[in-house]
Amino acid sequence: MKTIHIFILFLVVVLVQLFVPSKMIFDRENVLEAGVTYKFKTQPVDPNDPFRGKYITLNYEMDSAKTNDITWEQGETILVYLEKDSLGFARVHSVSKEQKSSDRDYVKAKVRWNYGNSDTVNFELPFNRFYMEESKAKPAEDIYRKYNRQGNNKSETYALVAVKTGKAVLKDVFINDKPIVYYIERDNE
Repeated sequence: MKTIHIFILFLVVVLVQLFVPSKMIFDRENVLEAGVTYKFKTQPVDPNDPFRGKYITLNYEMDSAKTNDITWEQGETILVYLEKDSLGFARVHSVSKEQKSSDRDYVKAKVRWNYGNSDTVNFELPFNRFYMEESKAKPAEDIYRKYNRQGNNKSETYALVAVKTGKAVLKDVFINDKPIVYYIERDNE
């Protein structure tokens, strides 16, 4: 009798271990398929350490918002409500500590800082890492840095992100409307 209980417990543990990652994958795929796609302009990254492991670290131009609330605390989760500009790039519509009854898309972000009586809150978006195949990581870093550092707005780098009900999934990184993989493959020819 004791053996059957152990076996049942083992089966429950196995099912939970299968369910949790499956649910995470399903949620991400749902956001990618049904979410609204936004383009987020990126900023140059620190040239000393832009790559850790197998991903590109991304910084975004959209990293702050004007607000009437001055009680933001560092590390606090906030909701950044989005809208698109005329070129399809994301910009902040508003920020809030609590979910509004609105049909606007939003992402959850972390407050980086807010200076006392300042009317601006700075935040960090949750999709700041673009993972890649290991063999493409270093070339992608070099290409991203090259195009993102050019002056006079010669190059436009942005991340394509799907957003749905507060969840965001980074789809790809683009340079001049071409995926970064295009430049890696072109350089390898």
